Amino acid sequence: MRKFISVILAAVLALCALGGCSGGKDPNPGGKLKILTTIAPQYDWLKNITKGAKNVAVDMLLSNGIDLHSFQPSTDDIYQITSCDVFIYTGGESDSWVNNALKNNKKVLAINLLDLLGDKAKQEVAVEGMQEDKHKKSKKENQDEAPEYDEHVWLSIKNAEFLTEKLSGKLSEKDSDNKELYEQNTKEYIKKLQTLDAEFTDAIGKAKYNTLIFADRFPFRYLTDDYNLKYYAAFSGCSAETEASFETVKYLSDKLTELNLPAIMTIDGSDKKIAATVRETSDNKTAEIYSLNSMQSMRKSNVDRGNDYIEVMEYNLNVLKKALG
Repeated sequence: MRKFISVILAAVLALCALGGCSGGKDPNPGGKLKILTTIAPQYDWLKNITKGAKNVAVDMLLSNGIDLHSFQPSTDDIYQITSCDVFIYTGGESDSWVNNALKNNKKVLAINLLDLLGDKAKQEVAVEGMQEDKHKKSKKENQDEAPEYDEHVWLSIKNAEFLTEKLSGKLSEKDSDNKELYEQNTKEYIKKLQTLDAEFTDAIGKAKYNTLIFADRFPFRYLTDDYNLKYYAAFSGCSAETEASFETVKYLSDKLTELNLPAIMTIDGSDKKIAATVRETSDNKTAEIYSLNSMQSMRKSNVDRGNDYIEVMEYNLNVLKKALG
């Protein structure tokens, strides 16, 4: 599969060189600054930063609800990337295809969010009871790897504040004509994020419990770290596993019994079967099953209709209030 994708990328880049991405037909008629993001949170931040700016267009690559973990770019996707001016992506394992897509393309300003975060980026960790990903284990056994960072950076409101400011600065360097507007928009948006952050701090500080059990993948490490929440989970955030082992179910079930928590957590799109099994094999049969929205497969149309980053995080806060008592 990797070899096939590399062949596609090479073909597209060759076509770009011949037909439009360098020296041929202008892929950007009208002179607009074209900004392309991979997923919805980034798209929404950029829409807020550039609100009211003339000759600026913001678009989103994974617009139709595909999960970022399973995305592989088509030839049209590659052309869209190579013909934009600014490309913003997370930079984790799920974006491993990006380097090939941008190979030999000096025109595009590519911004990697994990790089922007710097020391604020967190390495993936396996907490007690978490099932090891067989696919990752096999990969590690066959080669030495650099540390793997948790790519779900957008699930921290504090990260959203930091990244919005950094992205605004990058855009101001690229488009100095709109610098004042970007700075003003960014200031207003960060105030909204700070208000939401304070609501999380207050609500979680008053909660009866401070532990979450995820019978699912766990992409919320940044969020739980922000508010000093403890957690146990079946799988890591980027795990390819879908079936929990007997040992994993028993561990989570025993924790649910021991801590007598009011809820078991899943993420958006889950069939909740593992959560139901954990509950049924515990002594806590009254625990509710709740889902947090990870925004990993959020549609562009949702954001455009107003179901944006802040609204989704407000939804997550309301879920946490119920889950933590």
